[in-house]
Amino acid sequence: MAFDTVKFTSQVFCPRTGRYEVAPHSGLRQFFGEDDEKVFLVRGLTASEVGITRDATTRNRDIAALLEALTGGESSEKAQAMQQLIRPETPDDVARRLEVVHLGLVDPKLNFPDVVRLAENFPIEFYGISDQILMLTGLGRLPGKPESSTASR
Repeated sequence: MAFDTVKFTSQVFCPRTGRYEVAPHSGLRQFFGEDDEKVFLVRGLTASEVGITRDATTRNRDIAALLEALTGGESSEKAQAMQQLIRPETPDDVARRLEVVHLGLVDPKLNFPDVVRLAENFPIEFYGISDQILMLTGLGRLPGKPESSTASR
């Protein structure tokens, strides 16, 4: 059986998406509206994004060293806040997953400091969300045009 390059090259692909449901006992539920679904919408990553996540560990260490050199150990509030975000002691797996969640989270869309805050305060949910994104990434993109981004009610 041969790979059909004509069919493959003529196909349009769209991101594979999924949902991470927040557990009923999770403290994270309090940050959703009372009548809202308690879910995070996520998508699989592209190859370039996977590359970014793999580079996160090196980048984390490089930025931490640069930050230390720039602040000279200064203890200003701004310097301390920046050092909290990028710490050389952050485990490689966490640094990579921070990027995974930042890139793969569709709704709510969180900026990087908020992803760090999610990870620090709700580690189980953070790992669950990143696992869901990585699973979708492993399945690849879906053939076909993406669905409308407009929410239907």
